[in-house]
Amino acid sequence: MKIKHSYNNKELIKSGNGTLFGSKTGKLPLTQMLMLSRIKEIYDHGGKYNKGRLIGELDINENDWFFHCHFKNDPVMPGCLGLDGMWQLVGFYLTWLGGKGRGRALGVKEVKFKGQIRPYHKKIIYHIDIKRFFDKNGNYMIWADGTVTTDNNKIIYFAKNLQVGLFNNLTYDFGGDPTQDAF
Repeated sequence: MKIKHSYNNKELIKSGNGTLFGSKTGKLPLTQMLMLSRIKEIYDHGGKYNKGRLIGELDINENDWFFHCHFKNDPVMPGCLGLDGMWQLVGFYLTWLGGKGRGRALGVKEVKFKGQIRPYHKKIIYHIDIKRFFDKNGNYMIWADGTVTTDNNKIIYFAKNLQVGLFNNLTYDFGGDPTQDAF
């Protein structure tokens, strides 16, 4: 597969279905939980730490589901969804690098909310700088810093040390035995 440096919405949905990079790779969430409309730039070099940089965007529409339940007569995109969008972008990067396994957001050291995303915004922009990456026996871990800005370049929030992993030994017990979950 030829490496690409940008992805459209149809390709991101293919990632969620396991058809973009293959069924054994990390997958993005599907439709409503997908917090990306496109990836404008994805590189394994550059950025603040010269280890990789990404720019993703999410189109905002006043009809988005979260504006109708968060909060009544005071619509605002939940900050956790923007944070999840950053995790999604970082996880996509691991798969884009060739990592296999199931992806999981593992944490974030610091998050600051400095504004709001409202229905009148047209899009938000994610900027991600890769800090650290390692592969231990086919399990991949990555740390990154990121910001979320609106279409008027106002920083809404930032996160330091976003952590995501791809694990080749995660299983899901369809029989309902939670002791079978790896974590």
